[in-house]
Amino acid sequence: MTLAAAGAAYLAAGFVLWVHAWTAGASTHTLCGCGDPALFLWFFQWPATALAHGENPFYSTALFHPTGVNLLAQTSVTGLSLPLVPVTWIWGPVASLNVASTLTPALTAFTAFVVIRRWVSWTPAAFLGGLLYGFSPFVLTSLEFAHLMTAALMLLPLILAALDEIIVRQRHSPVWAGGVLGLLVFAQFFLSSELLAIAVLVAAVCLLALVIAALVADRDTVRRLAPHAAKGLGVGLVVGGVLLAWPVWFALEGPAHLSGLVWPNVGVIGGFIPSSFVSAGYPNPHNVFIALGGYEGAPLASAGYLGWAFIAVLLAGMVAFRRDRRLWFFGFVLFLCVACSLGERHGQWEPAWIFTKLPLIENVIEQRFMTIGFLAAAIMLAVILECIHRVLPDWRGIAAAFAAACVALVPMAVTFGTRLPFAMRPVILPRWYAEVAPTLPPGRVLLSYPAPFSGIQSAMAWQAVNRMHYSQAGGGGPQGVARREGSAAPGFKVLGRLGFAVGVPVPAGTPAQYAAVRHALTVWHVTTVVIATNPAAPPRQQGHDPTYAAAFMTATLGRLPRLQAGAWVWDNVQAGLPAPLHLGSGTLQTCVQVAEGRSQQVVASMRAPNCVVLRALAHG
Repeated sequence: MTLAAAGAAYLAAGFVLWVHAWTAGASTHTLCGCGDPALFLWFFQWPATALAHGENPFYSTALFHPTGVNLLAQTSVTGLSLPLVPVTWIWGPVASLNVASTLTPALTAFTAFVVIRRWVSWTPAAFLGGLLYGFSPFVLTSLEFAHLMTAALMLLPLILAALDEIIVRQRHSPVWAGGVLGLLVFAQFFLSSELLAIAVLVAAVCLLALVIAALVADRDTVRRLAPHAAKGLGVGLVVGGVLLAWPVWFALEGPAHLSGLVWPNVGVIGGFIPSSFVSAGYPNPHNVFIALGGYEGAPLASAGYLGWAFIAVLLAGMVAFRRDRRLWFFGFVLFLCVACSLGERHGQWEPAWIFTKLPLIENVIEQRFMTIGFLAAAIMLAVILECIHRVLPDWRGIAAAFAAACVALVPMAVTFGTRLPFAMRPVILPRWYAEVAPTLPPGRVLLSYPAPFSGIQSAMAWQAVNRMHYSQAGGGGPQGVARREGSAAPGFKVLGRLGFAVGVPVPAGTPAQYAAVRHALTVWHVTTVVIATNPAAPPRQQGHDPTYAAAFMTATLGRLPRLQAGAWVWDNVQAGLPAPLHLGSGTLQTCVQVAEGRSQQVVASMRAPNCVVLRALAHG
C-alpha cells in the first residue's frame, strides 16, 4: 500500500509537469517540433518503423543517408523507445515522447524511494528523498530539452542497491546478487552508456575509499566480506560483460559508429562552475542558442542547483549526527560528484582534466556526474530527516523534520516551480511535409531546408511524424558535424550557413560554393531538394531566409524549381543536372529584394528563382 501511494504521488507530479501536453493533445503537442526534441522524436519513431518492417532498430540509413546513423552510438535512449513502440505505432512519436517524459521522473523518484528505504526506515523521509531525486534540478533541466538520457535515472538507484547488497549487506547469494547487477548494467547501457560509464567510475572510487577506510578501522570486517563481495562483483562483471559484448561492439565498431571525440565541445561547456550549485543562473531566453535548443518556455535554472539553504541543512545534519556513517559515506559521494562535475578552467585544476586524457571517457560530459551526486544528496537529506525524527519524541520530531525539509527544499522548489509546468507547442509541419511527403514513392532522399545539421533540427521531427516515408541527407546530434562528412564537408558547411547563420556570412553564391553543394548532393545520393515555407513556425525555426535559399539552390542546380504545396521543389537531382548558373556579385540578394524581401519570405513564389535565371542569361 505504501509503495502504491508513493508511486501514485510521483506519477501525479510527473503529470503536472507535462499537463499542458496532455490537455492540448498528447499526440500533437510537446516541447517543440524543433531542436533536441526533434532529434528525440526521430529516435522514438525509428525503432517503431524498423520493427514494423523487420529492420535493425539500432541502425538506419533514413538519416545521414547513405552512411546511416548508429543509434547505440548516439544518445538515443532505445531503453525507452523500444518499450514504447506500441504507443508509437498507434499514436505516433509525439505521444511516445510525452509518455516517456511523464513517466521518467516518476519512475526515477519511485526507484529512489524504494532504495532509500534500505537506509531510512521513516517513510516520509524516504518519500522526500525520492521526490528530490526524481524531480531534481538535473532531471528537470534534462526534460526541458527532451534529454531523456539524463532524465531517465530509474536504474541508478537500483544499481546502488545491488552494490550495497554485494559489498555490505550480503544477505543473498552472491551469484544471485551479481546476476541482478549484471542485468541492471545491461539495461542501463540502453538508457545511457555515458551514465553507465560515470556510475562505474564513481563506484570504483567509492569502493576503493571504503576498502581503505575499512582497512584502517576494521580489517577483520574486510576479510569477512571480501570473498562474498569479490564473487558477487565477478558474477556481475561476467553477466554484464557477456550481455553487453555485442551492443558495445556495435556502438564502438558497428556501422556508422562515432570515433574520437563525440562532442567537440566536451571540456569547454560540459562542466559546471562553482556558482552553478548556489545561483539560479536563469539563462537569457532571447539567446539564439537557447531558442534553437527546442524549448520555448521560460528557461530553467542551473542543472546543478542545490542552493545555500539545502547545503546548510546537509552540513548542519552532518555536524549534529556526525557519528552516522551513512552521512559520511554519501557526503563523500556527493563531494566526489560535485568535484568531477566542474569543467576545466584556465589556470586551475579540476578532475575533468583526467577525463580528457582517457580514451572513451573523454566523451563524458562533466556535468552529468551530478546524476549520481543528486542521488547521494537525496539519501543524505532522508537520513537527516529520519535522525531528527528519531531524536525528538512525538510530534516535535515530525515538526522539526518537516521544518528542516522545508528549509532545504522550498527554495529549490520556488526557483524551479515558478517556471513550471513545462510550456508545450504543437509540432507544426510545413504544408508540403504534411500533404506531399507522406505520398512519396519509396527510395526518395531529401535535402530539407533548413538542413538538420544547420542548428535547426526541425526536419527530423517532420520525418518522424511522417513515419519515415523518405530518407534524409544529414541529421542532427553529435554526428551532424562537418568533420564527419569527408569530401562532402565543404558543401555541408555551405548548406549549414544557408539555413542558420550566426556570426558568419550567408553564402554569397560563388562558383566554389555551388560546386561544393553539388558534390555533397552527389555523395548523399539526394534525389529531391525541398525548401518549404512554414508561416506558423517561430521565425527562428524558419531558417535564415527561405526565399534566399530558393534563389541560391536555383543557381546551384542550374534550373528552376516547381512550386508545390507552399514549397520550392527540385526533383530528379541526380539525373544529369545542368551546370550552375553564372551570376554577378550580389545577384542573389538583389533577386530576393525583387521578390519583395524578407517580409514576404514565407510565401513561396517563382519571383526570386525566375530573377536568378534571367540575371544569369543577361550575365552571359
